Parts: sequence; structure tokens; C-alpha cells
Amino acid sequence: MAHRLAAFGYENSEVVDNKVEAELQLVDGNKVDWKGRSALKYKYGGMKASWLVLAMIGFENLATFSLAVNSVPYFNGIMHYDLADAANMLTNYLGATYLLTIFAAVLADAWIGRYKTGLISGCIMFVGLALLTAQAHYPTLKPPICNVFGTTAHCKTPTRGQEAFLYIGLYSLAFGSAGVKAALPSHGADQFDETDPKEATKMSSFFNILLVAVSMGRAISLTIIVWIENHKGWDYGLGISAISIFLGVIILVVGLPLYRIHVPQGASVHVEIIQVYVAAIRNRHLPLPENAVELYEIEHDKKTAMEIEFLPHRDTFRFLDKAAIQIKSDEQSEKQEVPNPWKLCRVTQVENAKIILNIFPIFCCSIVSTLCLAQLQTFSIQQGYTMDQSFNKHFSIPPASLPIIPIMFLITVVPLYDRYAVPVLRKITGIPTGVTHLQRIGVGLVLSSMSMVVASIIEVKRKGVARDNNMLDASPVSHPLPISIFWLAFQYFTFGIADMFNYVGLLQFFYSELPKGLKSTSSSFLWGSMGLGYFLSTIVVKSVNGATKHITKSGGWLAGNNINRNHLNLFFLFLAIVSSINFCIYLFIAKRYKYRTQGPTTPGGD
Repeated sequence: MAHRLAAFGYENSEVVDNKVEAELQLVDGNKVDWKGRSALKYKYGGMKASWLVLAMIGFENLATFSLAVNSVPYFNGIMHYDLADAANMLTNYLGATYLLTIFAAVLADAWIGRYKTGLISGCIMFVGLALLTAQAHYPTLKPPICNVFGTTAHCKTPTRGQEAFLYIGLYSLAFGSAGVKAALPSHGADQFDETDPKEATKMSSFFNILLVAVSMGRAISLTIIVWIENHKGWDYGLGISAISIFLGVIILVVGLPLYRIHVPQGASVHVEIIQVYVAAIRNRHLPLPENAVELYEIEHDKKTAMEIEFLPHRDTFRFLDKAAIQIKSDEQSEKQEVPNPWKLCRVTQVENAKIILNIFPIFCCSIVSTLCLAQLQTFSIQQGYTMDQSFNKHFSIPPASLPIIPIMFLITVVPLYDRYAVPVLRKITGIPTGVTHLQRIGVGLVLSSMSMVVASIIEVKRKGVARDNNMLDASPVSHPLPISIFWLAFQYFTFGIADMFNYVGLLQFFYSELPKGLKSTSSSFLWGSMGLGYFLSTIVVKSVNGATKHITKSGGWLAGNNINRNHLNLFFLFLAIVSSINFCIYLFIAKRYKYRTQGPTTPGGD
């Protein structure tokens, strides 16, 4: 400590104040400063550094969210894809984005590091948006202008070259966005020490503020960017999105001297988990010892314990314990001091594998929530284009901007929740975050199901208006139905509140449960579940159309470009039933879940 004090001007102090000593305390040894030196708590990290990370996350959402809600009209009206195909193109793009976060997270944790992954990914995003901007601007890169809603129109579809250009730009954006989503939330959380009670509280606030940053970026994207895309041109909207992500990258670079930077550990943690399964399969015929103490673990002293994570044995998933059974040949071998890791694993390795297996059911239950979200980003947008979009005589609201209603609610409520509700709940429950993560997720799942019920009711009303006014074949936008687009706000608002509980609850749950070496992977669990939800949406839409092809006049519940002739209300009701079943399964799982942070035997059910 003396030499560290001297380095910061305390060489003449005879008595070192405890507060000063605490300020000069080193953070986790796996976190360094920008020059590779051990990071000091008082100098690096904390809220001042996390604000810059939050800014980049906000810019990333500003740049991409308009595509997530408004690209179906682009794929359908500009690129001339069929409505169902356009919806599937969007869900496939979003699915790829979120599933690629798993790959990006492994890179971040194992080789590149979270900060570098976020930085490189931001640059790739810029390239993808630049390509899409070019395609939207130059007529030779897209099909000729044509009204796809005309009953006699024969609009040309994109050529192979135009389609290739679209997919290169779109999936470059997907890959870049995946890296930002996978790395930056964990990089922001790295600015806090979760073993320090004060910093752990700030980390909880960081995740709540993260939702505000996401919401603010989305709010600008839904209003300004969507308006520009619809009224000034897609090239202008996409160009501004490219500029915004460029600014985000600059801000991320400026913060380099302030960050606590996670040191990548190589593929060891991920490989160790694979080794557990391989060793367990190899040792499947060996009997488990009656006493868990007999399972293999390396000897550790105080110094070793600081460098290597040790987890206590848990009496769950006992079949994985077979990976840690010490075989006599291994114990008695003098030539092989270190056992073959593909035959014998440490108890801590086994427990890490158990953690992954333990959270997997929660991960699966979160997929259905995204299945509901996908419909609000595709078919609900098309509902809006058939409705009266006027707000007053001089202003109309684009359908893709409707999610601004729940987002503005989140921007207002989340800071109040963090500032006032959490401290009160903390006193009542004794839980630092106010309520458990699983309770928060459960509320989100209930509201997701309710949003589909609301959507079904609103669709019945919308179609009733179309039928009563003999407008079932009316052209969208040019001949809107006499029903306000703000009726759709009810389903968006309900799901927006669900997202507030789901998004932060899942992010905090995965981050707190997974071991140190898998923190970036923890955020990819959230994005991965969303990715699977979007791909599931594609499968469900095609399956529903196939199953109802011969029992409806329209050729399927969701077939064709005329949304007034299909059965979207039945589809929403079907999703509500699926979501309700999913919630019941979640309740069963959550009540039996055991938190990693609560010790080996304490149940953490909600």
C-alpha cells in the first residue's frame, strides 16, 4: 500500500486514513485500466464511466429500432416482397441479430474483450447502415417504383444483385448490432464491483438506467427517424442512423481512459463447461460417492482463491457430478500430476455447468414473450396503415411510431421506480433490488399474454369498422378506415410495461447467476432468447398459414397483402393462449429455482 500511496502524493502521510486506503483499493484482478495496469476503484469505473457506455447503447437503439418496427413497409412497399414474406424477413433479421450475440459474447469473454468487441461491432454497424443508405438512395440498387396494393399491379421483385446488396447491408448491421448488445451491457456492469455492497447497489441502478437509455434511443428512432423515413425518404432516415452510430463509437472511444476493462480469459471457461459434459458421459457407469467431499477439486490457499473462482457443491443435477469422480488411476499416477480435463473436472467446473443447465428453463420461457413482441413489430404496424393516422388537422402519426407511448411511460416511470419504489421494497423484502429477478420476469410474462388478448379485441373492432363501412378491400393509407390508429396504443402500452419487467429482470438475472468468466455470455442469454423468439415467429406464421390454408377464403389466417381479409384476431388469440400456458410452466420452474448467490441449499423460489 505504501508504494501506491507514494504514487498518488501521500508519501509524507504518517497515518493513512481508512477512507484513503479504501479509495486506493484495487478492483477485481481481471479488470485493468486502459494501459493494462490493475485498476484502482477511485480512479476507474463507477457511474462516470458507465454513462458513456449508456450513451453508446442509446445511439445503437436510435440507429436500429426504426428498422425493427418500420422495415416491413420498406420490404413490402419499396422492395416489393409479399406482406408475409416481408414480415418474415424482419423477424429473420431480428432473430439473426439476437442469436449472433451468443457468438459475439464468446468472442468478448474469451478473446477480444468486451470493450473491443463493442467498439469493433459499432464500426461494422456503421458499414451496414451505409450500404442500406446507398441502396435506398440509388434507383439502380432497388426495383422500379410500383404500388404493391393495386389489384392489377405487377410489381417487379428485386434482382439477384439488388437482393444480395440488401442482405449484405442488413446482416452486416445484424452482426454489428449483436456485438454491441452482447458486450456493452456487461462492459457497463464491469464498471462496478458486485462484491462491494455500495457498488452492487449502483450496479442495480445501472441496469435500470440502461432501460432508460434504450428507451430514449428508441423514442427518438420511433419519432424523428420514422417520420424522416416516411416523409423525406428512406435514404435520409438510414443516413441519420449511420451518423448516430458513428457518434456513439466516438463517445465510446473518448471514455477509454475511464474504464475498468475486463481481461479476456481465453476459451477456458467455455471449454471447461464442454469438458464437464464429456467427462460426465465418459464416467457415466461409475458410482457416485456418498460424500461430495470425495469429488475432485484442486487444493487452494488464500492466494489461489483470489485468482481462481471456487464454488461449493450443490446437490442438484447429480449426473454431472460424475465428471468430478476421482478414478484410482488418476490418483495414483505419478507421471501425470495434472489429470486429463476431459476425464476429470473440478467441482467448480461442474457447478458452472450446473448453473447453465439451471437457468436454461427460464431462458426457454422467455422466448414466448418475444414471439408476442414480433407481432407488434410486424402485423400491428400493418394494422396501423389501414387506420386513420391523423392526430389533428395538421399532424398525423406514423404507425411505426406508436410504441413511443409505452416508451415515454418507461422513460418517466423507471427512474421513479429506481429512486423511490426500490428503496421501499428493499426495506420490506430485504432484497437489494426490491423484488427478486424471477418475480419481475413473471410479471412481464403475464403482461405479454395480456397484450395479445388486447390486440385480438382491438383487431375485432378494426375489422368490424371495415366491414360496416364496406371497406374490406380499401387501399391502406390512401383510403383509411374511420377508426383512429390510437386504438392500437392499448396493446403497445400493455406490452411496453411487460418489457419493463422482462428486459431488466432477465438481464439482471442472467448477469447475477452466471460465473465471472461468462458475464458477456449472460447478456447474450437475453438476446439469444429474443432471437429464438423471432425465428419462432417466422415458423409460427408459416405454420398457421399452412394449417389454415384450406379452411379460410383468404388462403390462410395471415395470407396475402390485404390484412382486412385475413384472421389476425384469431392469430393474436392463439398467441395469448400459448403465452398463458408458458406462464404456468414458468411459475412451476421459478418456485423450484435455486439461486447461485443464496448458497448451495437455499431455495430461491418466488
